[in-house]
Amino acid sequence: MDEKPEILDTRLIAKSRLFGIEELHLRFTNGVERTYERLRTPPIAAVMMVPLLDDDTVVMIREYGAGTESYELTLPKGACEHGEDWRDAANRELKEEAGYGAKRLSLMKELTLSPGYMGHRIKVVLAEDLYEESLPGDEPEELEVVTWKLSEIDRLIEREDVSEARVIAALLMTKRLLEQRR
Repeated sequence: MDEKPEILDTRLIAKSRLFGIEELHLRFTNGVERTYERLRTPPIAAVMMVPLLDDDTVVMIREYGAGTESYELTLPKGACEHGEDWRDAANRELKEEAGYGAKRLSLMKELTLSPGYMGHRIKVVLAEDLYEESLPGDEPEELEVVTWKLSEIDRLIEREDVSEARVIAALLMTKRLLEQRR
């Protein structure tokens, strides 16, 4: 399994304003051929921040998720603008969505969403030494800023409005990192 399947053909089968769906014809090393569909990966990098007011308090936002048709308690996140460094994008998105900037930004991990049918990746960034600063964002309504204690993460994860797997993963990684620091 060290050798990847050979891509025999790729073609765009559907396209919207935001998404493209590709059909991907593969030949595996054992000779089996299979056709997969995947969302075309945008060339835009993305960042998601875990902003900490202190070693136990994370800043979250509540925003509408069209995919779930509900308001979700989530972490600030967004796309990097063309040519923008992930650090600059993280600070900009943090200011736009949560009203904070960060003096210290650390890359914790790059996560994929559903590698079986999409190549989207997001950099999970720990944002520390926060200071208040806002920038106008592109959200259609004002986002609610909510703080939560990481020491109460189990209660947070049990909430119905906390359902995004990558947010839960980022919070658990942060909690583990902070425990290792102590």
